[in-house]
Amino acid sequence: MKSAYELAMERLKEGDTEERQSLTQEQKEALAGIDKEYAAKIAEREIFLQKQLADALDKGEPAEAEQIKTQIAGEKARMEEEKEDKKNRIRNQAK
Repeated sequence: MKSAYELAMERLKEGDTEERQSLTQEQKEALAGIDKEYAAKIAEREIFLQKQLADALDKGEPAEAEQIKTQIAGEKARMEEEKEDKKNRIRNQAK
């Protein structure tokens, strides 16, 4: 007897396979391009903010450092959300 979790995972895998099969090669390439684009954007922004964080810590400003840490997390989350929105638009074109 399978647990509810196992049944849900099976249904999820089935739905995932159907969705992937419905994407064209062009759409798959577009999704990969979006992943690369946002990986670069996130890395660039993180490097910039990490330098600011290091400067704040060197100056002995823990409040500013904490604010920068919060900014890093927020911007990363925002960019991840943008990335998923763009990817979902492409995926929805396939349906």
